[in-house]
Amino acid sequence: MRSSSVRLSPTVHGDGDHGFVATLVAIARDKGISGGVGEGQNHWPAVHRRDAARLFRLALEAASAGSVLHGVADEGVPVRAIAEVIGRHLDVPVTSIAPAEASEHFGWLAGFVALDVRASNALTRERVGWQPTHPGLIDDLEHGHYFHPLAA
Repeated sequence: MRSSSVRLSPTVHGDGDHGFVATLVAIARDKGISGGVGEGQNHWPAVHRRDAARLFRLALEAASAGSVLHGVADEGVPVRAIAEVIGRHLDVPVTSIAPAEASEHFGWLAGFVALDVRASNALTRERVGWQPTHPGLIDDLEHGHYFHPLAA
């Protein structure tokens, strides 16, 4: 048996997502503001769910035994940029959330929203020829499916 490991981005996005981004949208809708911890200059890596699915297929077909692959398309999207798109689509103000107030505002997501995480897909592209082709996180947010009433 030949095995490999795929490490996905903290944010795997796309139509039907009920994870981190959908939760940020729900929090902004509920609280009436969109924001990030501090100035929002921290980063989140992201990958579209269809690109992630293709990577899992490539891992089965082409990865060498014991390889670790990174499912990362956007290597580091500023949280502030995510908050701005959410704020614009929900027509709510975008603001900085003080670190001391993050848990109250974001609940269980607070620790994640405050992280500054960047990741690279360079070795993954080299090892299995993976090239993300679907929309990045900001473009996906701009498509609007996160803001439909059924997406909440």
